[in-house]
Amino acid sequence: MNSSDKGSPVLGALVAGVDGSEPAKRAVLWAAEEALRRDRPLHLVYAADTDSRMIYASMETIEQVRHAGRELLEEAAAMASERYPGLSVTRELSRREPVVSLHTAAGNHGTIVVGNRGRGGFNSLLLGSVGLKVAAGARTPVVVVRGTEGAPAADVVLVAVHDEHDLECARHAASEAELRKASLRLLHVWNVLGSVGNVVTMLDAVDEVARNHVRALTGVADRIRADFPGLTVEADAEKGMSAAGILVEATRHADLLVAGGRRSPGNFGPTLSRVTHSLLHHANCPVELIPRRGKRTTSESK
Repeated sequence: MNSSDKGSPVLGALVAGVDGSEPAKRAVLWAAEEALRRDRPLHLVYAADTDSRMIYASMETIEQVRHAGRELLEEAAAMASERYPGLSVTRELSRREPVVSLHTAAGNHGTIVVGNRGRGGFNSLLLGSVGLKVAAGARTPVVVVRGTEGAPAADVVLVAVHDEHDLECARHAASEAELRKASLRLLHVWNVLGSVGNVVTMLDAVDEVARNHVRALTGVADRIRADFPGLTVEADAEKGMSAAGILVEATRHADLLVAGGRRSPGNFGPTLSRVTHSLLHHANCPVELIPRRGKRTTSESK
């Protein structure tokens, strides 16, 4: 049974942004390995942004930018091909700015892969502005490559489950776990602050609230176990003051975190809640953001 039979998203080509930075090089190699797992091509994109530069830059400068972009693409393609011989690698020199270039290249089914930092900004662990904008406007999966290079494999794919509407996200994570021959851990975090004012004065209702959280997780886990019978699936529900903090700590023992994007206007962009925004900045392993098209709850932006 393939992933489409199970109702999970089609795993398309890997689209990696190239800019010459070390994080981008790591992202290219991660994307190359993932493309090999999926038996899909790797598509490298350098966004020269020459359309906007034409207003003030000379043609000589524009050509220099294009030449530098072609060289970076050649270097990245050679690096990926040397590490993974036989991999199909294509290159694209885009005239548009990076965010639009990557979204366009991904189309309807591609997965965009970016490094956790670009060439600009501060040399820190936080996600760069281009990566953040790519993730915020995601219509297809976006992976931000985080974590320590060369870290030993944990053989675990972690997926954040908020409620039953995260089934599509969990299926995607299950497909990723199968490709890696890894186990799948579904983690639901109950933020106790979200219940303040609702159950504090009704202590008898606390157990019912807890059961509702467990019920949502169990429903998703049961569907995944039915659709992926050969996969080892663990389902955990935890409560705490910070959902993002618990999830970040859990990424210390995972090879990949899969999380659903929240279309929550006004919260860092159309696909990022406060929790997913924090994960993209602080996770200890690569984070794959899956745009969520279903109904959202009122607490998702918290």
